[in-house]
Amino acid sequence: MKQRKRNILIIISLAILLICIPGFFYLGNREIEHPTSDLETPQEQAPQENPKKEFDVSLVMVGDALYHSGVYNDGLQSDGTYNYDSQLADVAPIIKNYDLAYYNQETILGGTELGLSNYPRFNSPQEVGDAFLKAGFNLVSLATNHTMDRGEKAILNSVNYWRNKENVLTAGSYDSFEDRARSHISEKNGITYAFLSYTYGTNGIPVPEGKEYLVNLFDKETVKKDIEEVRNKVDIVMVAMHWGVEYTHTPTKEQRDQAQFLADLGVDIIIGSHPHVIEPIEHIGKTVVIYSLGNFISGQDGLMKRIGLLASLDIHKVVENDTTTISIDNVRGDLLYTYHNGGYRKFRVIPFYKLTNDILPNYKSIQEEYEAILNKNDDTIKVGTRTLEEEASI
Repeated sequence: MKQRKRNILIIISLAILLICIPGFFYLGNREIEHPTSDLETPQEQAPQENPKKEFDVSLVMVGDALYHSGVYNDGLQSDGTYNYDSQLADVAPIIKNYDLAYYNQETILGGTELGLSNYPRFNSPQEVGDAFLKAGFNLVSLATNHTMDRGEKAILNSVNYWRNKENVLTAGSYDSFEDRARSHISEKNGITYAFLSYTYGTNGIPVPEGKEYLVNLFDKETVKKDIEEVRNKVDIVMVAMHWGVEYTHTPTKEQRDQAQFLADLGVDIIIGSHPHVIEPIEHIGKTVVIYSLGNFISGQDGLMKRIGLLASLDIHKVVENDTTTISIDNVRGDLLYTYHNGGYRKFRVIPFYKLTNDILPNYKSIQEEYEAILNKNDDTIKVGTRTLEEEASI
């Protein structure tokens, strides 16, 4: 009996050992976490090299602010001051949604000090500029065939006016060679850009010798030098061109030759004015060419002179592995109409998508006719696609 009990105890002991031994070896070999000592450094994950970065800027452009007497008198207030906010009220909500907003100040803002004047030698109230700035414009071309209309004094008044405004970049007219040599470069949303402006002439009014800075006349050698000065310093080069023949929807051979010249120099966006009517938007390689934005606001008679263009596009920049890529997308054109009814507060710039037949009879058929001009030779351009809903969502 005793031997039997002893055998049973031996079997039980062996069984316990068989159960415990695997656990013993597991416990003896498992990894145990210890606090990191001062002598130990955890292995760091290598940082990602040159992470991809993307930047975007939106640009909108309109044409000539051509202030005939009827247009500037429309802003006269009862207290003798001028205000033009109501003229731009229908387009300001669009303009303010863009990062950059361009217009052409066709008539010199010499101010009331010099006496306001109409065609053929214009001088406009500086309150015109106030309204455009309030509406959101921040790129202004000052080189036109009317820049010299009222002489050097008007130009000095204009330059001084713009110099004292914040968050606006002007080009094309200056008060000294030093001013002309100032930086034409700025930056928005991580994208750098240069803005230059030139005119074909000044209606036969000579620019004083030694004061060529008063207005930028187009000269290939000068333009080439100006562009080469900025081309490698920025992502985008924009050039405003006052060119072409008035009241024709077809770009001239000279316009096309000059556009090719600018494209060959690396200009990204060419913004045309002077014909007072719209002309096509096209591409020369990757260069966007807007041959004429037409009138934005004017007192000129005739339907074709009261239809202007609101052009827009998106600039996209990608930086990856020390390589920068720039693209210009969503080039589009939408029509504008300068409405006036002969009464007080008569001038208003209205987008076509806000029109009714009461404002402009048969506006839909007119829209189709003018949209065909915009992409006559380039069907990549979007035309007439803006809506009230889109305005609210931009």
